[in-house]
Amino acid sequence: MKAKNCLIFGGSGQIGRNLIRKLTKNNHKVIVVTRNIHQKSYIIKTQANAGYIDIVEANIFEEKRIRELFKKTDICINLIGILFEQKKGNTFKNIHTVFPSILAKLSKEYNHKHFIHLSALGIDKAKDSEYAKSKVEGEIQILKNFPTANILRPSVVYSVDDNFSTNFMTLLNRLPIFPLYYNGSTKFSPIHCSDLTDTIYHIISKNVNSNIIECVGPEIISFKDILKRLLDLIGKKRLLIPIPLSFAKFSAGLFELMPKPMLTRDQLRLLRYDNILSGKYKSNFDIGIPSRRYFDIEVKKYSYMWRDGGQFSTEKYSSNNDLEKGSG
Repeated sequence: MKAKNCLIFGGSGQIGRNLIRKLTKNNHKVIVVTRNIHQKSYIIKTQANAGYIDIVEANIFEEKRIRELFKKTDICINLIGILFEQKKGNTFKNIHTVFPSILAKLSKEYNHKHFIHLSALGIDKAKDSEYAKSKVEGEIQILKNFPTANILRPSVVYSVDDNFSTNFMTLLNRLPIFPLYYNGSTKFSPIHCSDLTDTIYHIISKNVNSNIIECVGPEIISFKDILKRLLDLIGKKRLLIPIPLSFAKFSAGLFELMPKPMLTRDQLRLLRYDNILSGKYKSNFDIGIPSRRYFDIEVKKYSYMWRDGGQFSTEKYSSNNDLEKGSG
């Protein structure tokens, strides 16, 4: 495959870093856009050899500035998303709807081979969530401006660099009691970051045009079961207690007063809906990239950081999943 020049927005996150390594390892060059080059460049520039990566500081809504970058590239990849709204323009509408629409328009104008956009799984049903509504509207605008765009809807994405498994292990390590929202029955299909970036690379290398693709891991796990598995991995015992929805809403409202809330009321509404394949669209399995990494096996590789004694702890990991499923 001929090497491509890829323009990436959101390259400093866990998915972006993995994707940069994947693309540059296969001789593609990348331009990574960041809003704060002094804060982010030290992370980004270590992901690829010199000559394969260029880091550009720009306001993502400064269309004239980013327009110049489209002239130099063949593919645009948008990984930017937020879980809660902040001031200074960081609203769901701006980040999930307006900005992707601009990128899709420019990708079409400059005849890009691909525009790949990262959305989220389960947003169709969550009509009472502002996060979900902004994501859906963003997808509509993208396909309007670039009909052959590839929109990926992943379930929860995890890895050693995530804000999911690592945050929960931190909380479970510190709290004697952990609340279960909706009785912990919400279902997820966690996908490892490497499996997701393999899917993105496959789309580029095989020239896939499939509009919406749902991206999931190889298993379905309830929220309660995820917590139990994490407790097992870090060698802790905690009380998992279902809490009334009214109290959950009240506590989420208090959390929203924090600069980085652990839970918002909008996220609580989103948690009501399963985060698994809908059956309406193709999945990563359907396009030939099945997920091979199992949650327990992958998290076990870094869970020692939350165990007493760290990597030198006496392991009491009781699950046999790694023996039953293989190392992937």
